[in-house]
Formats: sequence, structure tokens, C-alpha cells
Amino acid sequence: MKTQTAKIIFPLLLIGVMSISGCALSQMKKAAKNQELVVAPSPLEVHADTVRFELSANLPVKMLKPKKVYELSAFYKYGTQERALRKIEFRAVDYPNSNTEQPKITQEYVFPFRKGMERGNIEIQGKAINPKSGSYLETERLGIAEGLITTSQLVQPSYYAAYADHGYNDQEELIPTNVEFFFDQGKSVFKTSEKDSDRGSRFAAFIAEKNVTRTVTITGSHSPEGKETINSELAQERADAIEKWYREQMDKYDYQGLASNIRFIIKPVVQDWNGLKAMLASYDGISSSQKSEWNSIINGSGSFEQKEKELQKLSTYKQVFEDVYPALRTATTEVLTVKPKKTKAEIATMALNSASELSVEELAYAAANNPSLEEKKSIYEAAAAKNDTWAIHNNLGAVHLQMAMGQTGRAQRNSITTALNHFNISNQKNANVEAQSNIGMAMAMQGNLWGAHAALTKAATMSPGNDVRQGVNGAKGAVEIMVGRYDLAIASLNRASNSSVDQFNKGLVQLLRKDFRNAQTTLESVISNDRGYVWAHYVAAIAAARQDNENKVIEHLRNATNADASLKQKALTDLEFRQFSGTDAFRSIVN
Repeated sequence: MKTQTAKIIFPLLLIGVMSISGCALSQMKKAAKNQELVVAPSPLEVHADTVRFELSANLPVKMLKPKKVYELSAFYKYGTQERALRKIEFRAVDYPNSNTEQPKITQEYVFPFRKGMERGNIEIQGKAINPKSGSYLETERLGIAEGLITTSQLVQPSYYAAYADHGYNDQEELIPTNVEFFFDQGKSVFKTSEKDSDRGSRFAAFIAEKNVTRTVTITGSHSPEGKETINSELAQERADAIEKWYREQMDKYDYQGLASNIRFIIKPVVQDWNGLKAMLASYDGISSSQKSEWNSIINGSGSFEQKEKELQKLSTYKQVFEDVYPALRTATTEVLTVKPKKTKAEIATMALNSASELSVEELAYAAANNPSLEEKKSIYEAAAAKNDTWAIHNNLGAVHLQMAMGQTGRAQRNSITTALNHFNISNQKNANVEAQSNIGMAMAMQGNLWGAHAALTKAATMSPGNDVRQGVNGAKGAVEIMVGRYDLAIASLNRASNSSVDQFNKGLVQLLRKDFRNAQTTLESVISNDRGYVWAHYVAAIAAARQDNENKVIEHLRNATNADASLKQKALTDLEFRQFSGTDAFRSIVN
């Protein structure tokens, strides 16, 4: 009988326990209506490819029950989809003072941003749980964040194809032609023997070619002995004699108007020891000690004539006079003629039709000046066939990189792959900043942002020229915004170019760093220089909104939507403008 009674009592006890447990869960669910849930920031913000926020949950006093759990589940709901986030659990055992103090937890959340998440919300659902039985009661879901701000996603890629110098000098180059004629002691007569010598004949033939000539510099000189120095005009007369003969040759070969474009420069060298000292240095007819005697007198005190008289007393004077002095009685002529070159137009035509007749430098020059990427590629390929230098490989890769900038999909991927092959070959042949910079650009286009950043950072340390340096900093700054490193981005963009893209990105990162006033100034400067840059108008409106400047918001937003009507819908749902969305001025723009 006792056994039978026990069987009846046990179910009654179980029902009683369940009733007590259910009552506790109901009490927890009811108390949850007074829980305090705060999300920061609100609205949420995306930076790089990530959304980060903190959820602070404060429960009412006495809400937690012994041996029960209160669980908060977070969701990011967008459209018909949602992403479950990390759960928070409150256990009474962890909050021994929960009957007198509010249980509190602050939890950090991170989830990846994907396209389509632009319009979404954080929802929280509570659950009172009995771990022993598994029973639970759920609260209604609560929306506790306004949505998601995606302003950081407006960053614009900044790409720069770095070309190595073509190596061709397209400026006028002058070629020096030198000849030296000798005169008899104390005389300035240009002897027939000198005119008919091999030197004279070759020089006359040179004049006969009518090379485009800029200057003819004739330097007359004399030896330092009496017969030479007594006539102070001797050096001048020797130079004049050569000039006279040169002009006669021009008349002979019918220079006509060409002669008037040639400038003659006459430079008589009088009482100068440098010529003798130079010739003594290479003269092996006397010993070193004997040369020292000569140099001691030449470098000593006294007039030119006094030194000459002292030299005549040396035992070696006669030998030096016979061997060295005749070579000092000269008139030296230097003619600067223009190096013959093809015109820019000739090189451009030949590069496309007869590339084999041009040098590698001429081909590179033609490619650099050709606006067609397809023709550039063809010309660089012809140059590579002649000599596949590091510069040619880099430039051929740069063409493919530029092509990729205007392509999408498979075509773009193929162009980037080809470009990278050329850049790697270029670097293998000779490590160079242009190829290193271009590798970073290509990686950025592939979406390999940190790889791009490493490559661009390395390029910045390789002493790039101004254009490449600015291009590297512009690209690096854009990548740094994309990966959420705004501190690095502002430093890079401060050293970037003044292009609309780089300055727009600078204004954007100033905004993201909450430097709203400077952001406004930078963006309005972009607009001033490039009124068609629509995104500068749009982000300037955001900067104005962050400063609660309604007039500027309306002005810039009107300009943006007038230029691109699709921005009306974006502005209508953009939480950056939430405090203005109810105004008549705003509605007149977006409707």
C-alpha cells in the first residue's frame, strides 16, 4: 500500500517542480521588458569590410533566478536574410548580488560586411532557460539599432601606371669636332702644309658636309719664349687666321644663309703657363728632378718674361724648346654641330611601319608618345624583340596595367596577370621602383589589399621620382582606407597628387577621422577644380550633415543629384542624412 502511495505522490511532486520552474521563467520573461539594451555606435558603421559594435545589456534587479539562465541572441537582419551573432548568457551564480544590483554585460561584436547588407538592423531576442529540463520562454525580438552607415565604402581606387624613362634624348645634342693647327715660331701665317695635311684635308671635308653648326671656337696660343711673347697679338692673329680660312671654306661650299647662324668665338691665350705645364707632365725627354726645376720656376714669383729668362738658364732648356715648344704654337678649333636626329613624327611613323630601323630607345620614345594602348603595346613588343631590358618589360607591363583599368571580368584578370609577369621579369633583371610600384597597383586591382600595401610601401622606400611617389601615395592611401587604417591613409594622401581622386579620398578619410571641417574644405576644393566630380558633392553633403549645416547639405546634395539622379534613392536611405530626411528642402531633392 505504501508503494502504491509513493507512486501517486511522485508525479504530483514533479508537476509542482515544473510549475515552480515555469513560474520562474515567466517571471524572467516578464522582467525582461525592463532590460536596458544599448548598441554603440548607432547607427552601425562599416569600416574596411567589417562592422563592429558594442552591446551593453543591463538586466533589472531580481530578474535572474537560481539555476536558471537568461540568454540574449543578437541578429543582423537585412532584407529577407539575417546573420546570427554571438550570444550573451546571464547566470544567477555569476551575479550573487543580482537581487540588489543590476546584472551588466558589455559585449563586442564583429561581423563581415557583404554587399546587400547596406540596409539592415540589429535585433535582440531574450530567452529564459531552465538548463535542467531544457524548457524555455522567448521574448519578442527588439530592433535596437537604426541601421548601417556605409560612407567608408565610397573610397575611390587610385591607380597609376609607372613607366620607366624611354632613354631617348629628344633635345638638341651637340657633337664636338676638334682639330689643332701649328704655326712657325713668331708667325701667324696658316701654312699650306697645314692646310694640306691629313688634319687639314679631313677638316675641310667636314666643313663641306654642311653640318648644322652652332659655334666655332678657335683658341690661339703661343709658346713662352721671347719671339713668341714679344708680339702680344700673336695668339689673336693665329686664331683670326683659322677663322678666315674656315669662312673661305664655307664660301667655297656655298653655305649661303647657313653661315649667318654660326657663331665664331675667338679665344687668344696669352702668357699662360698651363699648356707648358701639361705638356711637361707627359714629356719623357727629361727626368723628374729636371721637371721639378722647371715647375719650381714656373710656379715661383716674377713676371712672365722673368720666368722665361730663368728657364733659359736651365741645362734642359734647349731640349724642351725643340721638343715641346713647337706644339704650343697652335690654334685649336672646336666646332659644335647638331647631332642628326629623326623628327618626332618620323619616329612615330617608323615605329608602326618599320620598327626594325629604329633603336630600342627610339621605339620606347615612340611608344611613350603614342596615346593608343594597343599601338603602345605593339611598339614595346617590337622593342623587346630587339633588347628585352628591364625598362621595356616594365613599360610593356604598364600598358597591360592601363588596359586593365578600363576592363572588367576575365579580360581584366588576364591583363593584370600579363602585367605582373612583365613586372616580375623587370625586377629580376634590375630591381626598380617603377616595377615595384606597378606590382602594388596590380595587387590592389586583384583585391589583394595587404599584399598591395606591402608592395607600395616598399616602392615608397626606393627613392621614386615625384610622379611615381605621388602615384604610390595615392594608391596606398586608397588601400589604407579600404583596410580601415585611416591614420596611415591621411599620411599617405597628404603626400599624394592633386588629382581629383586623390584629393577626394583625402577629404573622405578626414571625414572618417571626424575631422569634419577640413574634410569640408578639401572636398569643396575638389569641386572647385572639377565640378563634374559627383561623389565630391555627395560626400561634401555628408560632411555638412556631420556638422549639422543644413544649408550646405541641401546645396551639395542638390548638385550631386542633378548630376546623377540615381543618388536620390541613395540619399533617401542614407542614414547620414537622417536628421534632415523630414524637411521640405530634403524631400524636394530626393523625390
